[in-house]
Amino acid sequence: MKTPPDAIPAPPRRSLTNWVFDILIWGGVAALLVVSFRAAEIYRFTDLFSGSNRMGQFGGQFLRPDFSHWQTYVSAMWLTVQMALWGTFLAIIIAVPLGLAGAKNIAPIWVQQPIRRLLDIQRSIPDLVVGALFVVAVSLGPFAGVMALAVNTGGVLGKLFSEAVESIERGPVEGVRATGAAPLHEIMWGVIPQVAPLWTSYALYRFESNARAATVLSLIGAGGIGQVLFDSINGFEFSQTAAIVIVIIVAVSMIDLISQAIRSRLL
Repeated sequence: MKTPPDAIPAPPRRSLTNWVFDILIWGGVAALLVVSFRAAEIYRFTDLFSGSNRMGQFGGQFLRPDFSHWQTYVSAMWLTVQMALWGTFLAIIIAVPLGLAGAKNIAPIWVQQPIRRLLDIQRSIPDLVVGALFVVAVSLGPFAGVMALAVNTGGVLGKLFSEAVESIERGPVEGVRATGAAPLHEIMWGVIPQVAPLWTSYALYRFESNARAATVLSLIGAGGIGQVLFDSINGFEFSQTAAIVIVIIVAVSMIDLISQAIRSRLL
């Protein structure tokens, strides 16, 4: 039996305000792309093809990776992974209280807004700048890199943690409150169980990212695989560079597989 035409609900119509808002947003994005075309030197796209011969010579050495020093590469990569692990662990310790204090459904606005701005500052300062500050304080070495990762990742995780808290269901929290529990108990038994799987997923993802980010911190003397990588590039030993890149790819891929297995058990 066919439905009468007059019984079919009409599709929802968007208001004029929504249309104007969309036009302003996407029109603004298009305008920014046009304005930044010259500043970003997009007009040099054709240089990719004119310089293909030089790229070919460079890439030719990458096709012959030199693993003669593989033990050094693996040892340096293991140090980088340890830096990323400790940087992420310390970042979680920073992010948990800040994430709770930065959630508008947990903390009053006079606490939530300053915490959010603090998290903005942590995320905005580049790792290299933070790392340089710690190098001045504690001298060269992996510890400076660990602290740089902890500060930046703490800001990222703090924001993600707070947004996860803001999306929880109020039912479990109200149920705990109905028992006469204190606010801390509401967080422990009503909030944390809801956000723990998502928090863990975020932390694992940042650990993967930190394993890559830690390689760049060697520029300020933090050690790890990045130091070996930049030494090979500066020495024009591109066959060794290719071997180091392969070691990094394998290590990051293994971390990703382990993280996926853990996340699949939690979510």
